[in-house]
Amino acid sequence: MYRYDAHDQQIVDERVAQFRDQTRRFLAGELGEEEFRPLRLMNGLYLQRHAPMLRVAIPYGLLSSAQLRSLAHIARTYDKGYGHISTRQNIQFNWPRLEQVPDILAELAAVQMHAIQTSGNCIRNTTSDQLAGVAPDELADPRPYCEIIRQWSTLHPEFSYLPRKFKIAVTGAQSDRAAIQVHDIGLQLVADSSGEIGFRVLVGGGLGRAPMVGVTVREFLPRGDLLSYLEAILRTYNRLGRRDNMHKARIKILVKATGAARFAELVEAEFAQLDRAALALPDAEIERVQAFFAPPAYEADAAEDTSLADRLEHDVAFARWYRRNTVAHKQPGYRAVYVSLKAPDQPPGDLTAAQMETLAALADAYSFGEVRTTHQQNLLLADVRQADLPALWEALAAAGFAQPNIGTLTDMIACPGLDFCSLANAGTLDIAAQINQRFDDLDYLYDLGDIRLNMSGCMNACGHHHVGHIGILGVDKKGESWYQIQLGGSSANEASLGKVLGPSVPAERVADTLAEVLATYVALREGEESFLETVRRVGIAPFKDRVYAEAC
Repeated sequence: MYRYDAHDQQIVDERVAQFRDQTRRFLAGELGEEEFRPLRLMNGLYLQRHAPMLRVAIPYGLLSSAQLRSLAHIARTYDKGYGHISTRQNIQFNWPRLEQVPDILAELAAVQMHAIQTSGNCIRNTTSDQLAGVAPDELADPRPYCEIIRQWSTLHPEFSYLPRKFKIAVTGAQSDRAAIQVHDIGLQLVADSSGEIGFRVLVGGGLGRAPMVGVTVREFLPRGDLLSYLEAILRTYNRLGRRDNMHKARIKILVKATGAARFAELVEAEFAQLDRAALALPDAEIERVQAFFAPPAYEADAAEDTSLADRLEHDVAFARWYRRNTVAHKQPGYRAVYVSLKAPDQPPGDLTAAQMETLAALADAYSFGEVRTTHQQNLLLADVRQADLPALWEALAAAGFAQPNIGTLTDMIACPGLDFCSLANAGTLDIAAQINQRFDDLDYLYDLGDIRLNMSGCMNACGHHHVGHIGILGVDKKGESWYQIQLGGSSANEASLGKVLGPSVPAERVADTLAEVLATYVALREGEESFLETVRRVGIAPFKDRVYAEAC
């Protein structure tokens, strides 16, 4: 993984010192709330329902075991003993005391971490495929380009006060696991007819109050022009994006209002007049950054171990976990292992300080000391020898990490909702618990197949409900939490936005409503058809008829 150089460390250390003084002055009454607000947002600090919330950047989801141990220490020392993995691969602490936040930032800086640009109207943490570098369907590793974008965008003076927040995602695989079509800019590594590596560039995706799927503005961008073209897009947006209405300020609104073709023309015109030589990425620089992401020291003979087959044949519980929670690896003899943060008795995406420390030790023992965060609020050990899988499974099970539910209904995405967030309209954690209690039969979940259930507590869509195969949106009705159900969304290759099933349902009816939806799917599916395929084939009308039959 990337290691800070002296310039990186100096920037982060100086930012800590600046914020320490800013916080001191605010607490002393020398800075007012309106003056302090942009300063805290620049450092990832929000004021939530009960306490400040600090969002810590995890660039493209990659953590060392040392960094994870530091996060565990922070959770135990400054919070209530846990952290929350977000859908953008970051970690959030929900209970820090304001006066201690500078100390947290200093501890983060000591392990090459920070909270810079995790909030505010700037370029946020660049995200990527959690299987980057190990996926068999990968054309090229996207992480070096994510790191190049991070270095270019961090504290970029021209893009520190954009019309609205800005998110970039990069993938190098055939299967889109980075949701590039619902980001402000999505980048997919592709090859032209001569085999040259470059990018397909999408712009204008996003969720929230006005969800949209991005459009392609460049089918092929040479990799050396990456920063120039990003600069052209950001300059166009910065100049023409709306600033009079925060709900219409995202680049997706500009792209829609301008028209995709016209917006592409504007970007190309900006691109043509830039000093592209100054921003060019020479092959030598790309190769320098790629060296930080060289494959670890895999064992050449790892594939020769045949003990796994016997364990799979004779241990039903292990075989179940292996099928659901591990995936193929490009290196023979290795698997990538999903660490489920979706145990029935814990909020989705939460993990305790003790669990962080346990996982750090397991990463050292089994996965070259690295851990990855995922868009689905789970974790990943990317480089595990197949021969080590039984021992790892036993250790994960002991720590509460081996729920064999990856990709099933109970592997749900959920924002913290009304329990924590000051923007939320409805609770999510109690609904997640209700769903887990109702759908606790693993054989039934496996029969349903892959289903993405995403839940948000408000229209800001931090739970990505618009692109869930089943999406749940919490709404407020006269002080009570109700829930709108959507069907047919996806953030994968053929991205789509879910369609609203009908009127919202009360909290106590959510699990019952899902049961009716799933029973309809079981009755209508053809052969091995997935839930999403069935919804796309028959539409939502049959589901709506069954769910609301009693009201008719």
